[in-house]
Amino acid sequence: MRVLFVCGGNIKSFEIIPFIKEQGESLKEQGIIVDYFPVVGKGFLGYLKAGMQIRKHRKKNKYDLIHAHFTYSGWAAVIGAGKTPVVLSLLGNDAYGEYIGVNKVRLSSRISTFCTLLIQPFVKAIISKSKNIEKYVYLKHKSWIIPNGINKQKFDAERVVGNESSSVINEKESVLFLGNKNDIRKNYPLAEAAVSKLRLPNVELINPYPVAHEEIPKYLSNASVLVVPSLMEGSPNVVKEAMACNCPIVATDMGDVKWVLGDTEGCYVSSFDVDDFAKKIECALHFSKTNGRTKGKQRILSLGLDSETIAHRIIGIYKTAIG
Repeated sequence: MRVLFVCGGNIKSFEIIPFIKEQGESLKEQGIIVDYFPVVGKGFLGYLKAGMQIRKHRKKNKYDLIHAHFTYSGWAAVIGAGKTPVVLSLLGNDAYGEYIGVNKVRLSSRISTFCTLLIQPFVKAIISKSKNIEKYVYLKHKSWIIPNGINKQKFDAERVVGNESSSVINEKESVLFLGNKNDIRKNYPLAEAAVSKLRLPNVELINPYPVAHEEIPKYLSNASVLVVPSLMEGSPNVVKEAMACNCPIVATDMGDVKWVLGDTEGCYVSSFDVDDFAKKIECALHFSKTNGRTKGKQRILSLGLDSETIAHRIIGIYKTAIG
């Protein structure tokens, strides 16, 4: 089976977004031939142009299926697909919009939600990363909920900690925030205020962003606790990556976080209240000091969130879409 991945290509740090590339590579390991088509350009005209480029590309290269990631890439795929079936993965804010506060969405971003509703009749299957994204899929007979999988070899705490080159965090107890602190949705001020409220001189909030994806396991395997204070997410990859590295976690109650963490000791779900978030960080730091690492990797495997299992589920959807 040969599949064309269509995805955004406007991020300067990398040609293909890491979690999309990881999914493609996991499919290759199962015998699927995957090519990548990064869409460069923004706005209606940018994606229309990309659609015409995909049409030309498809005439020279035969594909059994096109898998588009994000609604706008989906429209480019639909324009260029001809009779080739299209599978669409909804990634988050293409469905629920752009969050700028607790339960507050930027009005102009609702056009993305509208485009997500409009595209559904034109694709064969729709993959949502979590239930809160799937709420925006009204054609339920096409709908599947499949989070991104985690490469269990790459995110392996024992392997990474045993590597001398993994000393990426200093001797203080480290509260790790891996997002872009200038992104409103990532809600860095909550993490900053909570750590400040603790008034613990040996605790440091670190934000190494931007960081190469291959370096992330080192940070997660050496941090005292990961904090994810986001206003909204679908199925945040960093939470699953931290679980795979057995890193204690404090995250706000959004997306599928509560389901992923389950009752894993050392992992805590918080409200958006700064006192509650600070208290949960304190609990996680105490756990880290007295117990060390969590059993997060065991939880990830029990949920079937490793990349190999997820790849098999996606291949099943491909077969259904092709008919």
